[in-house]
Amino acid sequence: MRPLWVVVLAAVAAVLVPAAHAAEQKYPTRAVRIIVPFPPGEAADTIARLVAPVLAQRLGQQFVVDNRPGAAGQIGLQLLKQAPADGYTIGMGQGGNMSVQPHTYAKLPYDALNDFAGLALAATNYLAVVANPNAPFKGAKEMIDWAKKNPGKLSVGTNGEGGYPHLTMEYLARMAGFSFLHVPYKGAGQITTEAIAGQILTGVGSYTSMSPHVQAGRLKLIAVTNDVKVPNKPELPIFAEVVPGYDMRGWFGFVAPAKTPRAIVKLLNAEINRAMQTPEVNSKLVDLGLLVQNESAEYFDKFLRAEYEKYGKLVRDIGLKPK
Repeated sequence: MRPLWVVVLAAVAAVLVPAAHAAEQKYPTRAVRIIVPFPPGEAADTIARLVAPVLAQRLGQQFVVDNRPGAAGQIGLQLLKQAPADGYTIGMGQGGNMSVQPHTYAKLPYDALNDFAGLALAATNYLAVVANPNAPFKGAKEMIDWAKKNPGKLSVGTNGEGGYPHLTMEYLARMAGFSFLHVPYKGAGQITTEAIAGQILTGVGSYTSMSPHVQAGRLKLIAVTNDVKVPNKPELPIFAEVVPGYDMRGWFGFVAPAKTPRAIVKLLNAEINRAMQTPEVNSKLVDLGLLVQNESAEYFDKFLRAEYEKYGKLVRDIGLKPK
């Protein structure tokens, strides 16, 4: 015969477990906060604001976007890490603050791999390498061949050492076997201006921001960093055509505090993916140059780990010291 305390504990567990499960099944019963660690108007914010009303309509509760910018996205992710793991505070992560910064900053207020649960990989994007119209090369192969013949003379403008555009070119140089002169700037506007003026041969930045200058003939497009042809822009050349296996895409995804119940994770994954595929959301993101994704939460977790390891190796290989 079992002791009375064992019987009591078993009875309590029998009540609490179904109750907890029922609470998850009823989720959400109140408003959900979406922490965006960037200012309004940036890509992560745009995605969150497009998806939020669709989630609200589908799930019957408000999804409120809460912008918490600062420290290159670190402040917002720290807040998300500290939130209860109950599904009522989720957030936006992206490649810079979850894949790159863990290796380029000496200390972060969060552990990108262990403090968060991936909900859904929302979208990926690609960068463009552009050149001054008078540069002594036209396409990707010619640029790489010229750089090999002229070691260290290919000047490349990016938005700063250790940033995504800088590492994008470092990865290409390592895979293709050439060297370049890195010229860091404070922002995309300076890169464009200097490339047009011929102060640098090439620049790396968002295709969306570079394309008007390419169309006007002020810059020429060398290639984009996606590993497959862009679905709605098949005419764009890609570096993978010349350097097989090369792929450097940024990404944006919804994340939650670690230990968020799997039932809630799976529900939000399904609903976010459904929202991303609605015409009103999908078309606007495609117009911004984003590639909409539709993957499981498990896929997102594996993707994050692979990106984390990829950038970690690259930062070590080029000898970049964390700041």
